[in-house]
Amino acid sequence: MMVNWETLEAACYGCRRCVLGETRTNVVVGDGAKQADIMLIGEGPGEQEDLQGRAFVGPAGQLLDKMLACIGLDRTQVYIANIVKCRPPHNRDPKPEEETACLPYLRAQVRLVKPKIIVCLGRIAAQVIIDPEFRITRQHGIWVERKGFWLTATYHPSALLRDPSKKRDAYEDLKLLRAKIDELKIS
Repeated sequence: MMVNWETLEAACYGCRRCVLGETRTNVVVGDGAKQADIMLIGEGPGEQEDLQGRAFVGPAGQLLDKMLACIGLDRTQVYIANIVKCRPPHNRDPKPEEETACLPYLRAQVRLVKPKIIVCLGRIAAQVIIDPEFRITRQHGIWVERKGFWLTATYHPSALLRDPSKKRDAYEDLKLLRAKIDELKIS
C-alpha cells in the first residue's frame, strides 16, 4: 500500500511489473503540485520525458504549458501524471497489460493529490479513466462527475502538434475547464 509520496515513488522507481521496465531510461512519476485541485493525466512518457524523468517536458509539454497559460494556470497549480510511468518503445500506445500494471500507482497518485478535477489528455487516458468506449472526437469537453471527481478529456498536446486543425476544439475545451474551475471556486 502506497500511503505517502516516498513509498509511491520508491515503488515506481523499482517497478518491474511489465516489460516497459526493461527498456526505460527513467521512470516518470509525475510533475507539478503534489496537492492540487486539478490533475492532468496523459497516456505515457515520450522520449524527452524518458530522458529527463519528468512528465510533459518535450514539444507536447511545451504546448501543454501554453495551453495552461491561456486559462491562467501553470505547473505550480496542477499535477501532471500518465497512465504508464515508463515510455513505451517508439512512443507506441501502452498495451492493456502495461496500463493494468501501472494503474495502482495512478490510483495512489489520485489519493495523494486529492484533485477536484481530472483532465484526461487524449483518447487513451479517457478510455482508461472515463469510459473504455470513449471517443475523443465526439466526447472531448464533456463533463462527468464520478466518485467526487469532475472528469473531462481533451486532445493530447501531441495530437494537436500532428493535427493543428484540432487546436480550436482544444481551446474550447480549455474554456470549459476554466468555467468549471470558476464554478467550483478553485483558486
